Amino acid sequence: MGVGRRMQKQGPPEPLSEAHFANLKRKKGLPVDDPPADVEARTNKKRRTTKKPAKPTKAHAKTHGVSNGKGPAIVGGKKISGANKVEVAAKLRSKGPAPKPVADEEIDDEFGASDVEGLDDIDLDDEIGVEKLGDDFLGSDGDDSVFDSDQEDGKKEKFVFSDDESEDEEEREEKLTAANIVGLSAKLDKQLEDEAAENEAELREAAAMQTNIDGDKPYVLGDDDDDEELSSKTKTLLAPDLQMLRTRITETIRVLEDFATLAEEGRSRSEYTDQLRKDFCAYYGYNEFLAEKLINLFPAREAFAFFEANESGRPLVIRTNTLRTHRRDLAQALINRGVTLEPVGKWSKVGLQVFESNVPLGATPEYLAGHYILQAASSFLPVMALCPQENERVLDMAAAPGGKTTHMAALMKNTGVIFANDPSKSRSKGLIGNIHRLGARNTIVCNYDAREFPRVIGGFDRVLLDAPCSGTGVIAKDPTVKTNRDEKDFKVLPHVQKQLLLAAIDSVNHASKTGGYLVYSTCSVMVEENEQVVAYALSRRPNVKLVETGLPFGKEGFTGFMGKEFHHSLKLTRRFYPHLYNVDGFFVAKFQKIGPTPGNAVLANGYKDQNGNAKSKTAGDDEEEVFDKAPITAECEQQEDFADFDDDEDKAYMDRAKRNAMRRRGLDPKSLKGGPKKVKEAEKTDEAAKEPIAEDKVAEKSEAVKPVKEASKKKSAKKEVVQKEVVQKELAKVSVKKTAKEAKKASREEVVKEAVAKVIEKEAPKNDAIKESSPKEAAEKKTEKKAVKVVKKVLAKKKGMAIKKHGHGPGCC
Repeated sequence: MGVGRRMQKQGPPEPLSEAHFANLKRKKGLPVDDPPADVEARTNKKRRTTKKPAKPTKAHAKTHGVSNGKGPAIVGGKKISGANKVEVAAKLRSKGPAPKPVADEEIDDEFGASDVEGLDDIDLDDEIGVEKLGDDFLGSDGDDSVFDSDQEDGKKEKFVFSDDESEDEEEREEKLTAANIVGLSAKLDKQLEDEAAENEAELREAAAMQTNIDGDKPYVLGDDDDDEELSSKTKTLLAPDLQMLRTRITETIRVLEDFATLAEEGRSRSEYTDQLRKDFCAYYGYNEFLAEKLINLFPAREAFAFFEANESGRPLVIRTNTLRTHRRDLAQALINRGVTLEPVGKWSKVGLQVFESNVPLGATPEYLAGHYILQAASSFLPVMALCPQENERVLDMAAAPGGKTTHMAALMKNTGVIFANDPSKSRSKGLIGNIHRLGARNTIVCNYDAREFPRVIGGFDRVLLDAPCSGTGVIAKDPTVKTNRDEKDFKVLPHVQKQLLLAAIDSVNHASKTGGYLVYSTCSVMVEENEQVVAYALSRRPNVKLVETGLPFGKEGFTGFMGKEFHHSLKLTRRFYPHLYNVDGFFVAKFQKIGPTPGNAVLANGYKDQNGNAKSKTAGDDEEEVFDKAPITAECEQQEDFADFDDDEDKAYMDRAKRNAMRRRGLDPKSLKGGPKKVKEAEKTDEAAKEPIAEDKVAEKSEAVKPVKEASKKKSAKKEVVQKEVVQKELAKVSVKKTAKEAKKASREEVVKEAVAKVIEKEAPKNDAIKESSPKEAAEKKTEKKAVKVVKKVLAKKKGMAIKKHGHGPGCC
């Protein structure tokens, strides 16, 4: 029935008045002092009293003439009806004095005081003649004060329930008659409606929603003083009024949804949008640039839900490693350890959502044994879209920390080969650890810049590119994104993502029997990093197209945004939001490569000229696309004269063979020296070489080939001249060195000869004497030794160095 009247007033009860005690004394037969007039007047204001004439008995009605309004009145035993009834009643009222009014207790029954409004004040005790109690509460009639339910004609006590209920049984029976029950129920319904309205008003007031009424225009756009006050609070690190901000946000959203009827006069929609952006920045802590970017993605109410969802974390999810266990067995083992979990959803067969855990999930025996890995639910989506098959070659261009790589290994059942690449060596350590722990034996870890990967190795059946991004979809994990991202980030990151996507497309083998697919994903919700990058790839690579992702849920991608129109196939991409699916913000697009990369296509790192300098395609490079339609296994035509070779003609065949070999390995033929222009010329010469040579066209072809031959001869002549000059210079250098060495040797020999001659001259007389006394050989040895010593001393003096005995210096030993 709702809250009664007693429950409406909270707090301590009101003090009892003197009239209340006087009434109690009067009922008990005690002497009563009349209360002061001001007290009586004050109590009468708070009470609703009734003045009701005593209901006469049948005997009294016969003698005095009383009618109940339904039949003729009885006066003195005679029936009076019609107009005479009114006259007789007036005479009877004029004869007898009116009963003395006595204030009654405050009426507080279940029907309320409104049920007896308009009635006069009487004392029911005096009216019905209840005998007063004695001083000892025993002086009254003992038999009359007790009611026995077995006595049908016994007298009932008038005050059975409480002092507040002073009406007798007959009056209560009269209230519940069929005549007035309809009126009482209508009054009760009205009272309940009033109470419900009051309760609703209180709730609105408590929630600060007084203006949320139909037809009421809320005032949410404050003056400049309010904005200055809010900004000053922010600068001084004072906490803003969060309740006020939240109220203003909800009111602004309500106005934007029904702008025609609820907007203030003279106010534009942009003013309300600016106010909403400022309130979001103050309430959630975003910078204005990022807040505006996010607001532009959604309607006002959905943007509010997105901001609110980023304040709470996503559920903890683990992925079962099917290489080692099954999901049912893993769930049972974790439940036995006190973990509360359930399947993440019908869309995944390996995910488990954890609600509560008594043990650390990163240190359980099951985790260390590689039965599961902690991985966000949104990270399942790119691998599910790629859907790698057994015995395929798969490339993960940004693999760390290994969640997606090991997921692909589980889907491939450790068959085929997976190249897990990551440019960071520090992150590659964690990648290797997870690969070993989860038992992925078909994975090769490499550390390259993914933009150069087509030149390293190519020809993959499927490629997964989870590109680095701004992280606007995982703000709940990294709240620093709210303030760290600015306009520069959304220019640099999309440029890198475009390069990576082009490199990934070039790494896919379009001729794969089971594959030829590429999945591009980011953990961002920005259009600059998602739809614009995909549209760029479609415009630069006409040999790819978008296909269905195969995911069971997700919103379609944008085909137009802020005045920009994209290809209609972008609706095949999928967007995931935290406020809609309770997963991290994510974007997934799936490509299929249907042909080889064009010869003049822009590479991930741009063109390369003969000197190896990178060049990016300019607006003036409007070259036509050239496709090599020659079969890969084409054989060269045999020449009539086997020994007569033409170098220029053979070079075209050799270049074509090199390009075909590169295509087989999945590499880009443009990596040959000479750039795209030389490739184009070589392809033209290939087409000319394939055509049958007729006798009538020999002269024309010779004339067309002459300038090419002349140019090649000039180039070769220049090269020969340059080579000759280089050789001559080298020879001159060598000759100079030789002459210097020979001069040194000659000078040294001359010095030695002179010294030997001097020694011989000095020792000549001695030698003559020795010849006589000793043999000739002994004399010659002595002279040679002396000559050697003299030569050493001469050489040492020339170089300015003193020779020490066995000092191993210049000239020693």
